[in-house]
Amino acid sequence: MHDYILTLSCPDRMGIVHTVSGWLLTHHGNIVHAQQFGDPDSSRFFLRVHFALPVAEPVESLTSDFAGIAERFEMQCQFHDAARKARLLVLVSRQGHCLNDLLFRVSGGQMPAEVAGVVSNHTDFRALAESHGLPFHHLPLTADTRAAQEARILELVERERVDLVVLARYMQILSPALCRALEGRAINIHHSFLPGFKGARPYYQAHARGVKLIGATAHYVTEDLDEGPIIEQDIERVDHAMGPGDLTRIGSDIESVVLSRAVRWHVEHRILLNERRTVVFR
Repeated sequence: MHDYILTLSCPDRMGIVHTVSGWLLTHHGNIVHAQQFGDPDSSRFFLRVHFALPVAEPVESLTSDFAGIAERFEMQCQFHDAARKARLLVLVSRQGHCLNDLLFRVSGGQMPAEVAGVVSNHTDFRALAESHGLPFHHLPLTADTRAAQEARILELVERERVDLVVLARYMQILSPALCRALEGRAINIHHSFLPGFKGARPYYQAHARGVKLIGATAHYVTEDLDEGPIIEQDIERVDHAMGPGDLTRIGSDIESVVLSRAVRWHVEHRILLNERRTVVFR
């Protein structure tokens, strides 16, 4: 058997699941796991189906064969080969806890991904990357070299067939052009809970932004700084007896865990965009 994942979103209406199930039946497909969500606010339907076929088929063929259904229901949909590991490009500056955590999880087989390389504007983690047998790309950055440096990052993304760029405490603001080029395939970890809500009706604002929890925040990168769709958040309690060093240590742990969850859910095709929010099928 050969496993695939179908993800889709479309205007909510009757017959979607029935039609998708019928299409799978005609291909002798067996549904391994399925999750769905109908959002009453956006009137959109979201579906993730993990299915198995008796004979391997190219993803392109499945997409082409499904095109009539996708058009009829106005679907945004994608097929994925479940056996294919996503390729990551990790960007880091001078705080390496998130990088170290990701490399450990990938090398230990805890995440269905492979790291294509590590990019940094400093050399602090060259030895760490090379200890995992990974290319380390030192791309120093100044105001005068930003355009060339970002062009080099995009070149690496293209050359290494990168599926996801991970900003693992990369302490540089990406240009609008780079954000657009990486739309939907770049995740950042923010060392605080996001967003901050001002004025009246904060819980209504929180719902509109899809807040998950309060704490460190993993989100997709957009042109609006730290305003991208939120994927995951977490929190840890602190008290009066803890100093700055304690808070740094606890915060580093939270950031590492939150980022690893977000990356895992992305590479397992569990995240669907719902306007400025995310639907995360765990």
